[in-house]
Amino acid sequence: MRKWCWRCLICTLLLLNSAHAANPADPGKVVRTVFEASDDGFDMARTQNYYSGWVADAIFETLLTYDYMARPAKLVPNTAEAMPVVADGGKTYTFRIRKGILFTPDPAFKGKPRELTAADYAYAIKRLVDPENRSPSTGFVAGKIAGLDALAAQARKSGRFNYDEPVPGLRILDRYTLRIQLVKPDTNFLYVLAYGGLAAVAREAIETYGSQSGQHPVGTGPYMLKQHVPRSKIVLVANPGYRGYVWGFQPSGDPGDEQIVREMKGKPMPQVGRVEISIIEEEQSRWLSFQEGRVDFDKLPQLAAPVALDGNKLKPEFAAQGIRLYRMVEPEITYTLFNFRDPVTGGFSKEKIALRRAIAMTYNVREEIALLRNNQAIKAEMAVPVGVVGHDPSYRSSIAYEPELASRLLDCFGYKRQPDGYRTTPNGKPLLLKIHTEPNASSMIVSEIWKRGLDRIGIRAEFPVSNFADNLKAATECRLMMWGGAWHADFPDGENFLQLLYGPNAGQGNHGCYQSAAYDALYRKAVALPSGPRRNALYAQMNRQMEADTAWSVHVSRVRNWLVRPWVQGFKKHPILQSDWQYIDVEKH
Repeated sequence: MRKWCWRCLICTLLLLNSAHAANPADPGKVVRTVFEASDDGFDMARTQNYYSGWVADAIFETLLTYDYMARPAKLVPNTAEAMPVVADGGKTYTFRIRKGILFTPDPAFKGKPRELTAADYAYAIKRLVDPENRSPSTGFVAGKIAGLDALAAQARKSGRFNYDEPVPGLRILDRYTLRIQLVKPDTNFLYVLAYGGLAAVAREAIETYGSQSGQHPVGTGPYMLKQHVPRSKIVLVANPGYRGYVWGFQPSGDPGDEQIVREMKGKPMPQVGRVEISIIEEEQSRWLSFQEGRVDFDKLPQLAAPVALDGNKLKPEFAAQGIRLYRMVEPEITYTLFNFRDPVTGGFSKEKIALRRAIAMTYNVREEIALLRNNQAIKAEMAVPVGVVGHDPSYRSSIAYEPELASRLLDCFGYKRQPDGYRTTPNGKPLLLKIHTEPNASSMIVSEIWKRGLDRIGIRAEFPVSNFADNLKAATECRLMMWGGAWHADFPDGENFLQLLYGPNAGQGNHGCYQSAAYDALYRKAVALPSGPRRNALYAQMNRQMEADTAWSVHVSRVRNWLVRPWVQGFKKHPILQSDWQYIDVEKH
């Protein structure tokens, strides 16, 4: 018996070592890119920061991911050997995890190789409902997995989350097999499992670094964190233990697909050995960096659209440099939220609803599209954007730009104008809005649009400025009266957007702390249905309820114009995946 175990150990180490040496990335191939706002660490159980997720998706791995080329978005296995075995009418999913996948070496593992197991995914899912984490992604799993809510409730009562407590809906059948049992069928649940917040993390690493785990990400993905200068620079390098893959995606029929396949087919991946990300919040500075050749690909700053574009095409002077344009309407919306716990903007009394409605009616979206977006955006009519299941192209918002009507609405509900032209609340106190914003040119233009509209109806406003990460933290604590945000699809269904307004998610994704019994009832009814017309009709009703309460002022979906230098190969922006460095190549120059 002892001799047999020794042989097994040797075989296991050979398997792990072979995986450890698989990454074909070339350290001399460097991608230089830019983020327009800062991250707030890379522990995705504790943040939904868009830029944090962009990096984290290259460090951590989910069971499932998306086919890089397929449109519409298509799920494929990632660390799972195959798509799951589905049983019990769509309530039970059984995953078999690939053997030999290693976490990057870290002191938390005390010098020993650490293999990915089924328990790591169960642990990651449990972290989302641990009250101590205050995870903004709780809504992705709460109410869905058998026994998980009970464990969270027990933790709230005892003050301690017991990660060793078995959960009926998270069964570890063996080292590599995970069975997830849902309370009821959920047609979006496989999409949820491809979301970065459910990527595997090692319990030893989380317990070693505690509240600093976001600054010490330890994953199994193609890259690992080399340098992190908050609000300035992020450097990733290839994970030497990453197993690699061969580029073999098929064209989906989009323009340029055939060229991408010719460039990339058959290459061992990833090719890029180093990713350098600069945090440049000012659009003018970003544009200058690109023009000087210090950025390999980037979203065209909106202020530069008239300089670089002739309609929907690149101007000849940029095309002559070999720069390519990749253009898409993002599956996203921008909006301004109202805090329903704020004493000025919150509440469901008629005068508070009238105030929020009047405020929303003063925002000129067309002006934003022209002045800020340089016509590189479309007006968002509903909370579910173009390109996402549940979007209704015939839907039209009931909140229009009508400042004169907004002014009369305020008159009707006791918001009286004073001799200086500004209004008081119905109880006679001065009415002052605080619309929180960030220190960049785009935010300044949005603030100016708000101020012009609000001045017309006699509402005084201030615009406190802070960086995005700090504003996001305050929003999770429901401390911002009003704040402009954006949401990009985590998965291609309207549930991903409408959960931002679901009452139980208040403070955990629902940053306006909107809690409407009518909206919540529609939400629960909708997510219980399979994808189709009946659910889409409920999504539209939820939009109407949100408008009736005026929880958000919905603004635009942006048109993204990606400019790509000629030495970058294989670039095609995915509507859901953000981290694309592991799918592309660069020629050394």
